[in-house]
Amino acid sequence: MKFFETSKYFSLKKSTYITLRWIGFFGQLLAIFTVYTFLGFEFNFLLANFIVLAGVLSNLFLIYIYKKTQLSERSAFIFLIIDILQLTFLLYLTGGVANPFVIFLIIPSIFSSFNLGFRINIFIVIITSICILSLTFFYQPLPSPLNLTTSFNDYVYYSIPLALISALIFMNYFALAFEDQTRLRKEALSRMDEVMAKEHELLSLGGQAAAAAHSLGTPLSTIKLVSQELKKQFKDQKEVEKDIELLVSQVDRCNEILKRLSLNGNDEDDFIDEDLTIKDYLDEIITSFENISDKNFIFNFDQNSNHQKIIKSIEIIYGLRNFIGNANKFAKKNIFITLKSDSEFTEITVEDDGLGYPGDILPKIGEPYLKTFNADQKSRAGLGLGIFIGKTLLEKNFANVNCRNSKTRSGAEVVIKWMNKDLFNI
Repeated sequence: MKFFETSKYFSLKKSTYITLRWIGFFGQLLAIFTVYTFLGFEFNFLLANFIVLAGVLSNLFLIYIYKKTQLSERSAFIFLIIDILQLTFLLYLTGGVANPFVIFLIIPSIFSSFNLGFRINIFIVIITSICILSLTFFYQPLPSPLNLTTSFNDYVYYSIPLALISALIFMNYFALAFEDQTRLRKEALSRMDEVMAKEHELLSLGGQAAAAAHSLGTPLSTIKLVSQELKKQFKDQKEVEKDIELLVSQVDRCNEILKRLSLNGNDEDDFIDEDLTIKDYLDEIITSFENISDKNFIFNFDQNSNHQKIIKSIEIIYGLRNFIGNANKFAKKNIFITLKSDSEFTEITVEDDGLGYPGDILPKIGEPYLKTFNADQKSRAGLGLGIFIGKTLLEKNFANVNCRNSKTRSGAEVVIKWMNKDLFNI
């Protein structure tokens, strides 16, 4: 495998990276000028400015010679190494690791961990660690008015590079772990957006098809009626009669096509934009699963006292479908759905009689791309994407979603709860 991925680009725009470097170079010049002029520290002032100038020239190269708007992975690596070495030489002239500004040496490495590949990050961490160790033993002291290195005993002095390298490793590790989790979450959210866009598109298409079936029904009926009259008039002319029969058959075919495209013929056209109660939505979802599943769906709504309708929400319907579908997938035989409501709250509980959530992933339920180490359940476990999508969609619509293992049955339990003032104002 190649060290650099030539197709991969630095996730930060070149212009933003250039701006950040300008800020860094300005800060270096300000520190050099302040320490030399106002504090009277003696060091090689001209050489320090020359080192900053070298960094400035590299930025000018990025502006005027490097024409791409995005930095490639190779170019980003090179310029980050330049930043590390440039700061290392400055610290060499100004006290080494005893210089408080040595903390800035780990910034390029942390910066790269959010934007570059794993191998390159490891390499940058190694280079940064070598630079820190070099500055521990090789440096120019600041003789006036204070030699910083004489202010520490050996224990304190050598703890500085140890602390810096430890911080470097841990911060990079956490940055890489955080970046990986963020990437997975973005992928899952992207997948959710695609699913919802498809659902809205299908609903829109169904509505258009139903409208087309109604709108075209009258003219097609007129065409068929006129065709039948023409057939009577030209019944003795075989050639014309054959063409008219073809016309009638094509009108019938158009009617059949439009009927199939509509949601359910003419029966459910009102359901496209109709507001229903939560119980009605659950009835629709449960019925759709009963048609394709051999498991028992037990719907208990005895404690449902609120029959107010809510605005049709594809997100709520899809979120509920995900959890009921998940219960159908993992249940042995029965799925229990309970609807409770009063004047303040509406609560839906979905339970199954399966094996429940594996113990090792239960604390992470709601995150995408989960894997269990439980051998008994590994073959049947998914990636948690359905739960992630359902939980995200419902929470987006003010629901509180709690996933856990049932205390009364053997399987999983999902409790979805709304405050009525939120649910009925979606």
